[in-house]
Amino acid sequence: MNAVVAETQRRVLLVEDEAALARTLRDMLHAEGYQVETHSDGALALDAASAGTHDLILLDVMLPSMDGFEISGSLRRRGINTPIIMLTARDELGDKVGGLRSGADDYLTKPFEAEELLARIEALLRRTYKDIGNDLVSYEFGDVQVDFTRNRLIRKGTPTDLAEQESQLLRYLVRHRGEVVSREALLTEVWGYRSIPFTRTVDVHVAWLRQKIEPNPGSPRYITTVRGKGYRFDG
Repeated sequence: MNAVVAETQRRVLLVEDEAALARTLRDMLHAEGYQVETHSDGALALDAASAGTHDLILLDVMLPSMDGFEISGSLRRRGINTPIIMLTARDELGDKVGGLRSGADDYLTKPFEAEELLARIEALLRRTYKDIGNDLVSYEFGDVQVDFTRNRLIRKGTPTDLAEQESQLLRYLVRHRGEVVSREALLTEVWGYRSIPFTRTVDVHVAWLRQKIEPNPGSPRYITTVRGKGYRFDG
């Protein structure tokens, strides 16, 4: 049976080592309807963010064990494209440029107004997710249940996390089920490339998805390759 359900709460990873500010931001985000996971240590935050199960990361720069620039850069090198807003007390141009070059999407200097932070969060979420159909948040096919809001699936009772790009790729394929979708279209619509680079990104992510959803990844049933054209999802 195939099933689609209504959208649920966005998940925010809040990384901030100032306890009072972390509590204030967590309570504010809860009041606005966000689910919030908090961390104060850089290395632990990197582990949490690497799961790719959050919709957005609020990332302080100055952290114990690992700073925000290192975290952001490491996530991008791992292929985790969760949107990041950096929070810092430093207002120098070099720090802002460094944050953006490390992979952050936006930069907010402390102290800031709550309304401005919320507006930036909403704007970044709209830009990031507007093209992948956020009305599709849950889907079932075969023995697989997918929760796109948590970037997680359950197959035969066993839960498996999806990386952010795996989740976005699967959601796009589901929304276009039965259609042949080219690699170029996937790079444009899922990864946001406007000029198409020579890359095996799509093939690699499809292979990872097959390992998680297919009864036999070597002979796929749900995500099939249409030679010379792209991929088709049948589920």
